[in-house]
Amino acid sequence: MGMINTIDMRLMRYINLFERVSGVSTKNCFIYNNVIVFAVPKPMISKAVGKEGVNMKRLAEILRRRVKVVAIAHEDADLQKFVSDVVDPITFNKIEIREGFVVISAGRANKAALIGRGRTREKELSNVLKVLFNVKGLRVA
Repeated sequence: MGMINTIDMRLMRYINLFERVSGVSTKNCFIYNNVIVFAVPKPMISKAVGKEGVNMKRLAEILRRRVKVVAIAHEDADLQKFVSDVVDPITFNKIEIREGFVVISAGRANKAALIGRGRTREKELSNVLKVLFNVKGLRVA
């Protein structure tokens, strides 16, 4: 299943370009904090990034946007690493699943950064987590 059930044409173009440039296929592409994020199976990360990040540099140049590759996560155990990779360089104290919601605990400054202006980052991450981890949503505590 792809990141968002109705993958829009723009994300489809990003995915096609990513696959052409890196030789790695994925169905998971989303935008978080103005960065185009591609989620690929863990063993494929170094191939996707390319030697010395050449693929990422090329994609960023073509798309004129920041790009990032993270390991796709399916298990709850991968959840912490996945979220950590997506929100990097923002950090948080801990993450857990409570009553079907992903709950991220962070200090005051990081909490604000994770929520974003007008809750945009929180909404973006919430949508991604709903699809990938089949949770009800996200709470930043």
